[in-house]
Amino acid sequence: MLRGEFRRAQDSSTLRAGQHSPGRQGEAGGGAAPYNSCGFSSFFPAAASAQASLDLPVPAADTSPTSAVLGLIADDMAEVDRVISERLDTGVPLVAQVSRYIISAGGKRLRPALLLLMSGALGYSGPQRFNLAAVVEFIHTATLLHDDVVDESTLRRGRPTANESFGNAASVLVGDFLYSRAFQMMLDARDMRIMEILADATNVIAEGEVLQLMNMRDASLDEAAYLRVIRSKTAKLFEASTRLAAVLAGAAPAVEEACATYGQALGTAFQVIDDVLDYAGDAHETGKNLGDDLREGKTTLPLILAMQRGDAAQRDLVRSAIETGDTDQLPQIVAIVRDTGALEATRAAAAAEAQRAIDALHGLPANSYSKGLLQLAAQLLERRA
Repeated sequence: MLRGEFRRAQDSSTLRAGQHSPGRQGEAGGGAAPYNSCGFSSFFPAAASAQASLDLPVPAADTSPTSAVLGLIADDMAEVDRVISERLDTGVPLVAQVSRYIISAGGKRLRPALLLLMSGALGYSGPQRFNLAAVVEFIHTATLLHDDVVDESTLRRGRPTANESFGNAASVLVGDFLYSRAFQMMLDARDMRIMEILADATNVIAEGEVLQLMNMRDASLDEAAYLRVIRSKTAKLFEASTRLAAVLAGAAPAVEEACATYGQALGTAFQVIDDVLDYAGDAHETGKNLGDDLREGKTTLPLILAMQRGDAAQRDLVRSAIETGDTDQLPQIVAIVRDTGALEATRAAAAAEAQRAIDALHGLPANSYSKGLLQLAAQLLERRA
């Protein structure tokens, strides 16, 4: 069991995710609401016990970078790369060109990595883990291609997006190809449960995309609506990745649910931190333009909390920026998000989800893979790109 490992890590440090910079309630943020008025106990359940002090007992990340955890599956990822390359082989040159352009753009390939790590944690070493890891990466890549067209994005991971380089039509059609190729590959497993998980995940992701489109420039969005979008659009594929590993390993239903919970919680925390970085990141590190979410009219958690906590003038400025997509006043918006304590409260929400992911690992066998999964959750809050 991982409980002893978790407690040792927990004892070594306590993450103070919710300490505010100047501008906490009663200071520069004027009229800022207290943390527990934001409703996180309803929408981020793991935060409920942390509301009073904001001391969230996430185990300290050790000095090794995330790459050290991913090093556990380096050979496995090389095999996944081989499968990806093989399954991108097509008689239509543009398909391979666009697919390889975005797949080779960098990133940690976290979703297939989670499938491989969870497979290792549960003792599964069969070849289907490589096939399904590639399927997960294809689905993810298809969503990126479509996302960038819908969002009119021009930069991803520090270089022009595929739609910027090849045009919208090519990006949409190649995204369609990757979806269809992923479904072809699912058949290799000859398992209806696996097909059910992936079909359901793909459908939920598409629903999340439509929900996000409907919510564009809607400054009245609350935490519940925000959470519904990110659980659908981002966290669902994390959840599917870890659940697939449990199915491959023939795990008991309770273990399968624990694996799925880990993936969902980690994916939620990942997206919440991503939304923080849009107002607190470095464009050179994140590989995208700061303020992109605001320009696209996305009402993310930092903005929701800033409007809840700010005074009338601050709320009006943030609301107007969301509704118009105006980034001319981005420095003022960033200042409001910081001064009201919205950034730190958003980090606290991410920390609560990271804690939920860690808690889900308690019943897994104690080995290097399960410890790596624990470390990924602990290190997530240090994410800068």
